Amino acid sequence: MDRDVLIVGGGVAGLSAGLFTARAGLDTLVVSEGESILERNAHLENYPGFPAGVDARLLLRMTRDQAERAGVAFADGRVTDLSPADDGEGFAVATAGGDRYPAERVVAASWSDASYLRDIDVGVVDRGSKAYADVEEGGRTDVDGVYAAGRLADEPHQAVVCAGHGAKVGLAVVHDSEANFYHDWVAPEGYFTGRDRDVPPACEEIDDAERRERERESRELLREYLAEPLDDEPTMHPSVADDE
Repeated sequence: MDRDVLIVGGGVAGLSAGLFTARAGLDTLVVSEGESILERNAHLENYPGFPAGVDARLLLRMTRDQAERAGVAFADGRVTDLSPADDGEGFAVATAGGDRYPAERVVAASWSDASYLRDIDVGVVDRGSKAYADVEEGGRTDVDGVYAAGRLADEPHQAVVCAGHGAKVGLAVVHDSEANFYHDWVAPEGYFTGRDRDVPPACEEIDDAERRERERESRELLREYLAEPLDDEPTMHPSVADDE
């Protein structure tokens, strides 16, 4: 099955990109292996909307669930190769386990592995032990249809920055596709139509009853997430684990 968008990496950058592409109607698949580096965080302090901070693993779980609600699909695997598709349309993404996924566009959000980008001649900037994708506006690389988001695009090592950059890259993908631009704008009834304007593509107006129902659902779901602390513990840096 050909995907409109394949995202390599299931951290906040990749998930945020997927939120926007999926909600714009693009068939989106996230392929990732193991855990996000954010899971090493003992308590995330600087993410907006959480005055006393938030459990980083809970934030990841909530963001992944949000992406799933938006229509993002997920697959496990470590991506090892990115190459042009055999028919010249789009790309083929291969994993270490032998899975192969065709996609029209690819977003690389897999900090800190940039090795598979070299095979397709994406510019990679080496800085000692780190390597970053060389990107332009919107995370676009010098290979048309390939993007990079978050830390792999040399964004600062902060969750909110990487999430925001992932969203920006997701919007760039939407702009470069045939999809209607998703405005992230749910307006009260009459906001557009009350001014004799059509509701813009991918926007919507909702009446007061629908607004209250959506607020009820969001509060109820948040209570479920926050009812009990997660059993998951932060992951220690591998070098510390090796020393033990």
